[in-house]
Parts: sequence; structure tokens; C-alpha cells
Amino acid sequence: MSNALRIASLLALGVTVSAVAQQPVRAQAPTSQVKPAAPAKKPETRSAESAEHPKSFSGIAKKLNMTPEQLQAAYDAAKAANSKLTRGQFIAANVLAHNLGEKNPAITTQAILDGLKSGKSIGQTLHSLGLGDKEANEAERAADKEAKEADKAADKAPKTQEKKSDRQAQPKPDGSE
Repeated sequence: MSNALRIASLLALGVTVSAVAQQPVRAQAPTSQVKPAAPAKKPETRSAESAEHPKSFSGIAKKLNMTPEQLQAAYDAAKAANSKLTRGQFIAANVLAHNLGEKNPAITTQAILDGLKSGKSIGQTLHSLGLGDKEANEAERAADKEAKEADKAADKAPKTQEKKSDRQAQPKPDGSE
């Protein structure tokens, strides 16, 4: 009789395992380390990732003849008008308007931001503002390069100042201070 119970138990287990295996898999978080629910959305563009990490606008602000605070306030206002706007897009719009605005007065930061808000890319927006495809691509590349250089320069500035202050704090080899 005990053999019959064993066989019945194994059969029941086999049926249960088979039924469970056919169910869709649901991931469960460990109960001891439950994090608060946050929307898990994938960044829409590669520059969206940098928007998640707040940075100062100090590097690019100098190139645009603005203060970092003015640029941050302008970004906050533009972000309120277009929630999908990324920091990189905002910087690109400003640099492009700064570089191209003298040659083509229709190219303004607001015109580029409006194009982005309507769902166009920066290239499409520049094209609709009168630039050719080749000019738009070149302008975008130049703006990206300028923004990266400005960020690098801004990152190096604090390190250079730290080195200077470290050198000043160290006693001189001759013993004088």
C-alpha cells in the first residue's frame, strides 16, 4: 500500500509541475528588499541617459555667453513645455542657434525647440528652417563636438584648481611658507 501512495504522490507532483511549467513566468522581487515603485522607462535617445545625471551647464554656458543659472532656468522652462526634451537636445538647440543664427535669422533656439516639441528631429527641424541635409548634418556634428569640448573643459577646471590649491598648501622645499 505504501508503494501505491508513493506512486500517487509522484503522479500528483508530476501533474503539478507540468501545469506550473505551462504558466507564464512572472518575476518576483525579493520581499526583504522591495524598492519603491518607479517607472522603468528606457531612455528614448542616447542623450536621455545623461539627462538622468544632473550636470552643471557651466562649460557650455561660457560658450553661449550665459551663466549656468540662466541656462538651467531656460532648460527647466523648456522641459516644462516639452517633457520629452533631453539635456543634450536642449544644449544642441542652443549651440546650433548660436552658431547658425547669424547666417540664418530663422534659426533660433525657440524654433529648434518648437520643432522638437512637434516630434521632428533636430535635423528635420534644421531642414525645415532652410538648411540643406548636408549643412544640417555638419552643423549637428559641430554642435555635438563643441558641447563635448565644453563639458571636458568644465570637468578639467575643478581638477586644475584642486592641483593649484594642493601645491599652495604644501610647504616649499626651502622651508619657507
